[in-house]
Amino acid sequence: MSYCVNPACPHPENPDNAPRCQACGEKLLLRDRYRVTQALGQGGFGATFIAQDISLPGQPTSVIKQLRPVASSERVLEMAKELFEREAKTLGKIGNHPQVPRLLDYFDTNDQFYLVQEYVSGATLKQEVKRSGPLTELGVRQFLTELLPVVQYLHDHRVIHRDIKPANIIRRTIDHKLVLIDFGAVKDQVSQTALMSTSDQTALTSFAIGTPGFAPPEQMALRPVYASDIYAVGVTCIYLLTGKSPNHLGYDPITGEIRWREYINVSSRLANVLEKMLEVSVRQRYQSANDVLRSLAVEFHRESLSQGMINQPKSSGILSDEHTDIESAGGVAGGSQVSRLAEAIRARKGRSGGTRVPAGETRNPGMVSKAAAAMAVDGKGGSSAKMKGPVKWDASGVKTSYAKGRRDFAACDLNLLDLSRTSLAEAVFHQASLVKTKFLASDLSSANFGRASLNQAILRDANLTKAYMSYANLEGADLRGADLSEAYLTHANLRGANLCGANLTGARVSDEQLAMAKTNWMTVRPNGKRGLF
Repeated sequence: MSYCVNPACPHPENPDNAPRCQACGEKLLLRDRYRVTQALGQGGFGATFIAQDISLPGQPTSVIKQLRPVASSERVLEMAKELFEREAKTLGKIGNHPQVPRLLDYFDTNDQFYLVQEYVSGATLKQEVKRSGPLTELGVRQFLTELLPVVQYLHDHRVIHRDIKPANIIRRTIDHKLVLIDFGAVKDQVSQTALMSTSDQTALTSFAIGTPGFAPPEQMALRPVYASDIYAVGVTCIYLLTGKSPNHLGYDPITGEIRWREYINVSSRLANVLEKMLEVSVRQRYQSANDVLRSLAVEFHRESLSQGMINQPKSSGILSDEHTDIESAGGVAGGSQVSRLAEAIRARKGRSGGTRVPAGETRNPGMVSKAAAAMAVDGKGGSSAKMKGPVKWDASGVKTSYAKGRRDFAACDLNLLDLSRTSLAEAVFHQASLVKTKFLASDLSSANFGRASLNQAILRDANLTKAYMSYANLEGADLRGADLSEAYLTHANLRGANLCGANLTGARVSDEQLAMAKTNWMTVRPNGKRGLF
């Protein structure tokens, strides 16, 4: 089907390949190359369509935004064109980020202005919540760690989005990454009234930009700042947790704050972060996306430390291998010494939750720990304490334990496991053996891979944002399309690692390291630009 974009057309639908609209006679092929096939949405400022570029092989799909100024005076058209060109320049400046749609073309015809952008296939977060229900706290934390670097990228390029909301965030089908859309500088028409009541300079910005409820007070008062986007991200988190728009939650009549606390059940640490994101006073709010990310990291680092200090309950009936092995070897005669040894081992490993043996865990009898060698004889009965080596897991055991709250898999044997498309965000794999382990399209954001062996591991399309990989061995690893934004790769071995199409925006990695890896023109460098190293 060919679709007519004439606002006054009574019947815009036309047969395929029709040269002109059968209802109004308008030419259907825009700029002699774009054939509109579907209307996506319409508003006071214009409309959005899906189109095919018939000038290119395969006729790729794109999105066309049409700006329709309501007033017809020469001055209004002049101002509309200025705003239109400003948006085009903004999109051209920021479109190099893999989570921002690229600007493909822009032009004007018959006093109507058109932007052509990359088409992103997927569902918006608003659609996801309506279909599957609200997100968990972990889901919202993952959302923040993925979206906030994109917001920081915009701010670094002196761009305020001004309309961040669930309907403007798409989870891309091909790689499940979040894409921020709709960078329209014009959200409403430039009216004659605005021209008459304001100066020319003010008229360019004398209309509210943003969505009520998601936009903070200073933005609705036409004074947006970078922190305005932080507020909108915070409101988006509330929507993701409740499935309700802020207008349905209500506001405190005294402070003007959204009444969100009674509707959600999250940890005090996440609540503290959200509270500061949603400060009505811009001065009290986080001033940058990086500030929020740092606060998240600090809050949940404290949480992990506090959890690590809590001993596992003895009444669980599940003892560690060290405990059972030593007590069976020492018997009653050596019970007190063995108990002390077992307690020392539990204290040493308690911070990692290592005293519990989840389903799927086995032991590798071919390796002996230093503690076992030092305590081979119990001192009374002379029995050897047959302590065994690194924990060997199967894939189902890892997934089940993670789902039950375990995060520490340090020094474990995870070689050759298939953990594809698995959520393991913030897990600890410090010094773990992960040779040829498959993490295809898995969520490993903020995970700790310090000094881990990842030789020939499959990390293609994995989410490794803010992952800690210092001194990790990634020789020959497949990292094609992986998101390594803000990852810490200092001293990691990248010899032969495949980074084609990977996103390294803000990553801590040297040119010398990257020179040892495979890259291509789709690889996003730490400075946010694409290209070979």
